[in-house]
Amino acid sequence: MGTRRTQPSVSSRSTPEGGSRPGTILYFHGGSWVVGSPATALGLTANLLVRNGIRALSVDYRLAPEHPFPAAVDDGPAAYRELLERGEEASSIAFAGDSAGGGLAVSTCLAARAAGLPQPAAVVAFSPGLDFTMSGDSMTTKAGIDPIFTRNDLVPMKALYPNGQDPKQELLSPAIVGDLTGLPPLLLQAGTNEVLLDDSTRVAERARAAGVDVVLDVVAGVPHVFQAFTDVLDEAGAALDRAALFLTQHLDG
Repeated sequence: MGTRRTQPSVSSRSTPEGGSRPGTILYFHGGSWVVGSPATALGLTANLLVRNGIRALSVDYRLAPEHPFPAAVDDGPAAYRELLERGEEASSIAFAGDSAGGGLAVSTCLAARAAGLPQPAAVVAFSPGLDFTMSGDSMTTKAGIDPIFTRNDLVPMKALYPNGQDPKQELLSPAIVGDLTGLPPLLLQAGTNEVLLDDSTRVAERARAAGVDVVLDVVAGVPHVFQAFTDVLDEAGAALDRAALFLTQHLDG
């Protein structure tokens, strides 16, 4: 379980051997908003950055239940603002994340927009969680197929972060109520076997309707955050290759 924090922190820096290319990936780890840390996502983060040579900084955002909504989604813009205040250009910063962290990467863009901050250059979200109402059809159509969890597995964890607040609001469920106008180019990657599949497909639809450049990358026969399984799935490495290319195409420098 991740360290329980009272303040957010950009706590973990990953840099490719031999130096890095210009740009920064601000990474958000997964863990259903209640567990995990930059350390638990280190393997996935490292496998991404070695493919594009761009350094990564991981956000040690606050976790529920001690720090319920909107703590984590407040921590994303705080970390982003810190980078901007250090003199980094928004066009040289990309957001990325997996599962809950993929959802936070998207929600951080929405919160940054509300705060008057410039948008980052791009967002990459691996199997993102983007709907706290859990209303997507894949929650039932993928029951018994997803090897990681079921809708019932998610109910208690997804209840801890909203902490009684209505889940049908933009920063919790952008897949169903998010105004994605003005967001940067998005790459959403998911597997056909996961209950969270429709979180990605519906955000992609909303993004296109809002005029956002979006790539929906759905891979057959793979589970939740399959990109983490580079040792056993050829699809994982191929997906990370596509994500790395997407980032290098959009980052300045």
